[in-house]
Amino acid sequence: VQLQASGGGLVQAGGSLRLSCAASGRTFRTYNMGWFRQAPGKEREFRAAINWSGSSTMYADSVKGRFTISRNNAENTVYLQMNSLKPEDTAVYYCAASLTFGRRLELYGYWGQGTQVTVSS
Repeated sequence: VQLQASGGGLVQAGGSLRLSCAASGRTFRTYNMGWFRQAPGKEREFRAAINWSGSSTMYADSVKGRFTISRNNAENTVYLQMNSLKPEDTAVYYCAASLTFGRRLELYGYWGQGTQVTVSS
């Protein structure tokens, strides 16, 4: 599966952004999907995941109540709605696909190219 992330940008603290990740191929609905971020000089870290059907989600503690992951299997797309953004959310955000539902980076074998999110104070 090939992934293309979009929707990043510059936003003020307290604002919102919605990231999209479009997938190619008819097998999208078989994959569990995740969003990760990577700030300069730091390791890539988990933000949110959704299982193949959309019935289960999981979040990093720091984004619970602020971020919402969702998917539309008919449109081969996964979303990350980010509200109440903080300057510390600034990073490149990546979508990824996995055959196993989870938060560990090593589960994900397919990655998009990343989209920059910058939150100003």
